[in-house]
Amino acid sequence: MTVEGTAQRKNARGSSKRTTAKKATSAKKASPAKARNSGRPDQAEQDQLVQLLTPEGKRVEHPDYSIDLSAEELRGLYRDMVLTRKFDAEATTLQRQGELGLWASLLGQEAAQIGSGRALRDDDYVFPTYREHGVAWCRGVDPTNLLGMFRGVNHGGWDPNTNNFHLYTIVIGSQTLHATGYAMGVQKDGADSAVIAYFGDGASSQGDVAESFTFSAVYNAPVVFFCQNNQWAISEPTEKQTRVPLYQRARGFGFPGVRVDGNDVLACLAVTKAALERARTGQGPMLIEAFTYRMGAHTTSDDPTKYRADEERAAWEAKDPILRLRTYLEAEGIVDEAYLASIDEESEALGKRVRDAVRAMPDPDTMAIFENVYADGHALVDEERAQFAAYQASFADADLVAEGN
Repeated sequence: MTVEGTAQRKNARGSSKRTTAKKATSAKKASPAKARNSGRPDQAEQDQLVQLLTPEGKRVEHPDYSIDLSAEELRGLYRDMVLTRKFDAEATTLQRQGELGLWASLLGQEAAQIGSGRALRDDDYVFPTYREHGVAWCRGVDPTNLLGMFRGVNHGGWDPNTNNFHLYTIVIGSQTLHATGYAMGVQKDGADSAVIAYFGDGASSQGDVAESFTFSAVYNAPVVFFCQNNQWAISEPTEKQTRVPLYQRARGFGFPGVRVDGNDVLACLAVTKAALERARTGQGPMLIEAFTYRMGAHTTSDDPTKYRADEERAAWEAKDPILRLRTYLEAEGIVDEAYLASIDEESEALGKRVRDAVRAMPDPDTMAIFENVYADGHALVDEERAQFAAYQASFADADLVAEGN
């Protein structure tokens, strides 16, 4: 069930008694984004926001979370975000050129994904949605492998157990249940690894997420729930989904929650690292709300100009996660022009590799859909296979007739 579907049913229930109220608020509804807070939490929420790097690139301290990184590690975080953004941009362009059927961009969410992804140990396990391209990068999944499913040539493109990174999950919220069950298994095995489940603010309204919260709390499962609150569940703003900040929902299930500046890669790294260690040491689940922003469309089939204002996007552009870290690194003398130029060159090379790899992907075997349906075969499947083969052959026959004419 999608958020949009819920909204449509609510509209369908509208009665004549609300006609006057609807007219009175029609001006506001015409441009809902203008009534929003331009991406800034109010003061009370700001006080609860974990931040280690301000939007201006100034390093600050937090009483509960800290991080001490070497110059090499800091440069690595910058490189990760730049290359991930380049890959994402190339994938979006490829979709526009007809090379991919669909693409879900992570633009603006690089800090949340790279920061949390780099907090993981090799033996931790990740359950993503369909937008965690940055986390996949951190887990060592080849970027080109992410594109096969969106091109329609495979069902995933990588072995989840090779990198402890599960296949992308399209069904909204279901991966939180998978993560919880896996974490319960890890617990029974006596391992000291942790599990992390990614989902968005829209998925937080799904029953599957609530059920995973319940089970993980009752069984004290070593799982971290990482919610990327990018402010919009397709066209539905966060304030139409919850009356409290999302991280506070954890309290009702009996485990802690924290809100982190999702555009601050240092804060995301520190908070996620602490949450994972907490899970590994038997202290149970934790919810992290990464307060960020989806700079692009929900997917390439979406047009965000229909439901949000340009002013809102502009306010978040000023808090760009990559520019924020670059400003800090330059001020501290950690990077120079030569290093930045080398990253740009690497970025262009990655873009070319992605383009070439996608266009070279072979078409899938059209008959493969009938394989592995039953272990020992089935008469009905055999009949359907034969019918489909005849259907496919009819196109070849038509081509021969056309050539003969």
